[in-house]
Formats: sequence, C-alpha cells, structure tokens
Amino acid sequence: MTETRIDVLLHPDSVLDVRTATDLARRALDARGVAGDVAVTDDVSTATGDAVVVPAPGGAVDLGGDDRCVVRVDFGLAEPDRAPNLFAHIRGRGLDGLRYAVDRVFHHRLHPAEVVRYGEHWEQRVELRRCGRAGAPAAALVHGGYWREAYELDSLDAIAIDLLAHGFDTWNIEYRRPGVHGWATTTADVEAAMGTVDAGTVVALGHSAGGQLALRWAADHRPAVVVSLAGVLDLAVARTRLLGNSAADVIDEADSAASPRARLPLGVPTVVACATEDDPNLNDIGREYVDAARDAGDEVDYIEGPGGHFAVVDPGSEVWADVVRSVQDRLR
Repeated sequence: MTETRIDVLLHPDSVLDVRTATDLARRALDARGVAGDVAVTDDVSTATGDAVVVPAPGGAVDLGGDDRCVVRVDFGLAEPDRAPNLFAHIRGRGLDGLRYAVDRVFHHRLHPAEVVRYGEHWEQRVELRRCGRAGAPAAALVHGGYWREAYELDSLDAIAIDLLAHGFDTWNIEYRRPGVHGWATTTADVEAAMGTVDAGTVVALGHSAGGQLALRWAADHRPAVVVSLAGVLDLAVARTRLLGNSAADVIDEADSAASPRARLPLGVPTVVACATEDDPNLNDIGREYVDAARDAGDEVDYIEGPGGHFAVVDPGSEVWADVVRSVQDRLR
C-alpha cells in the first residue's frame, strides 16, 4: 500500500479559494500516508494513475478506460456520473468530498471488493470482502446519511476492512434512497441486498439512518446479532425534533414496521453504540431505546465512548473497539 499514489486534480472553476481545497486534499493524502500531487488545472484529464478529479461544474471526467482507480468529486449534488471509466462518484458532500474520495481510492487499493448485484439499477449492489476463513460469520453493513442521496456505502469501507481482521466476511450494502425512488423501494432494496448474504451466522450493523434500516430488517429476520451505530431508532422522536433538517419526512408514515422503537421486542441480541460528542438527540434516542428494549425482554449491550458521529465507524476509535468485542462475545 505504501507504493500507492493518488493525484488530486481540481478544476479552477470548481473552487472558491484554491488554498482551502488544496490544503484539505493534502491533509487527506497525508492521513493515509500515500504520495500524490494536488494540482489546480484547466485540464483534469492529465492524471496518469489513480486520481481524485474535481471537474468544472457541469463538466465531464474523461480519463480513458484502464485499470486506474478514478473517483470523481462534485461538491454539490450533481447528477450521478456512472461512466465506465470511473470507480466512484462522490457528490453533495461539499469540500469534505475530497477526503472521502481519497479514502475511497485508498480502501479499494488496500482491499478491493467483489461486487455482488441484486438488481439492474447501478445502486443495487453489495461490496463483498472475504476474510479467507471457511465458515466465517458475515457482517452485513448498512450505511447512513439520513436516507439522502449524498452518502453511499463508501462511508463504511474502513470498518468493512477492519472486520476482516476479526474473522468476518463483510457485505457492504448499497440501496436506492427514498427521496428519489420512494420509501418502498428503499426497504425492498435492503431486503434484497440482505438476501444475498451467504453465511450461517449473520451480524447486521447499521450506521445512523442505516441503524434504523438494519434494526427494521432484524426484527423480521432475526440475525445472530444486530448493531446500531449512532442509529436513528425512534422515528416518532426524529420527526418531532426535526433531526437532520426533517430527514425522516421521506419515510412513509404508513409503514408501521419502520421504527425500531415501535417493534420492540426485536427478539435479537442487540448492541447499541453512541459517541459522547454526537448529536444529543441521537444519544437521547439511543439511551432510551436501550432501557425500553431491556424492559421488553431484549438482550442489549450499551456502549458509549468519546468522539463525534463517525467515531462509531472509525476502526481507530475506542467505541468501535468496544463494539467489536461486544459482537464477538455475543457470538460466543
């Protein structure tokens, strides 16, 4: 991995102040310990290897088809670019998209995944990584992002790879989001994606909005363990408190099965993890859920540790280490 090089090419029309973007890109490269140039250029087709490319607004990325790993970044929510020469398109995350894009290339080179498709739409896919141990349990990962288009499965690449070292095969799930495709499509996609998981023992893990989706699925299918990583576990409270700028409004209120809090008891051993510097509303929901689930008869481990919303999916964090230990104890 030390020989990996990632060049970051920014079209000058894509940024307001080049110093901000170039500094952020350089820090992202340094954080992963990889070499690479950060360049502001009118010609973003000049990369010769792995690259993160930010075109002009409305522009195209044309680097030709080869074995390079090229990730396009649009700071706004541009139309998805599914050109065959692109490995991924990160959009709608502002300048932070640069960090996510560098990580996407890094994780792909560190441990490439097999793509398993469960439908014809581009988003109907699962990225499968195997640990190499026969009969390994499966960790099925459901990403968050408040059910919106901007966030995709790349946000869970790091823990998908980390879980390999702990003896899990990992199935990182993508699904169509309700804002564009409707709530019934989202739930059907999660159901179908989970149906591809081929293992005798399954642990379902969901981050943020993915926590809601994972526990919703677990209530119907009873995996060995289900894990909420800063999950949105009570949709009634999420709506009342306008979490994520009313993100839960995209969920069909007629879906009585949607809210994990309303499904108690799940009948599944559960791990609920929160980070102390996360949104206090999410922590409030998580803590109350634990008490209610235990009162309803569910076996629940509660884990809390330092950090913000993404600490629970950071392999280097204290709270993630505790989550892994809790899951392993439950499987024993």
